[in-house]
Amino acid sequence: MLQRELHMVCKMAMFMDLNISFTKDKKTLQNIIETAAHLGYSTVAINYTLESQQKKPEIPKPTSISDLFDKLPVVQGRSRPIKVLNRLTVVATDPSHFRPTSEYKLFDLVAVHPKTEKIFHAACMTFEADIICVTVTEKQPFHFKRAPVNGAIDRGVFFEIIYTPAIRDSTMRRYTIGNSLGLMETCKGKGVILSSGAEKPLELRGPYDIANLGILFGLSEGDAKAAVSTNCRSVVLGGETRTTAFGIIHTVKKPPSAPTPSDKDESGETDNPASKRAKMEQ
Repeated sequence: MLQRELHMVCKMAMFMDLNISFTKDKKTLQNIIETAAHLGYSTVAINYTLESQQKKPEIPKPTSISDLFDKLPVVQGRSRPIKVLNRLTVVATDPSHFRPTSEYKLFDLVAVHPKTEKIFHAACMTFEADIICVTVTEKQPFHFKRAPVNGAIDRGVFFEIIYTPAIRDSTMRRYTIGNSLGLMETCKGKGVILSSGAEKPLELRGPYDIANLGILFGLSEGDAKAAVSTNCRSVVLGGETRTTAFGIIHTVKKPPSAPTPSDKDESGETDNPASKRAKMEQ
């Protein structure tokens, strides 16, 4: 019954999985993307992880999609090729670990995985990120507080829960469910996306199955559906806006400032340097 209701609700939705783990094994990566297309996902994002706590972390360079496929696989039931994005996830234990640079702009999406409450607060309130990752492989090291969570939602930043650890290991399943329920109590199911974090094709699940799984994580039926469709679309659009705005901010010229009283002499005329007066007299 529930599966049928979700199917009707999701019938016209565009499904996305914004966390496909990058691997240097080209064939495996191709197979994961092909499987995602077969399951009905219209968009996926290849996730590159930056472990910032390392001594000399190097921001990875995303693989060109044209190097993966001569022709992208067609989405099941859509008759159009799957869209493949690149994503960077920064694992941060200190605010200095998240430093947007020109290299960040190589990625369509930017995520941060905060390891402390201090970083989580900064990620919610100030970091220019599209996604905040929720820990699912261990017990959440701090409680989710309403103020930063609501701050992130107001800023259009989404919280991500990945489901593959829950199907790999029973202990991680408990952590995933427990940590997810803790987040849902605070965010009330808003501003959440569900992703796979898949490292191989067999770890992918169809969008209807994930919507069902979302209910186990504390989401309502409507919020579970949004977590694999409309919320993901908002993340992608937010990523496009962030990169576009970044470019605009750095290309707008500063307007000339108006003359101040100190620039004028007692007669009320602007006091120009001698060189400018000479040009005006010519």
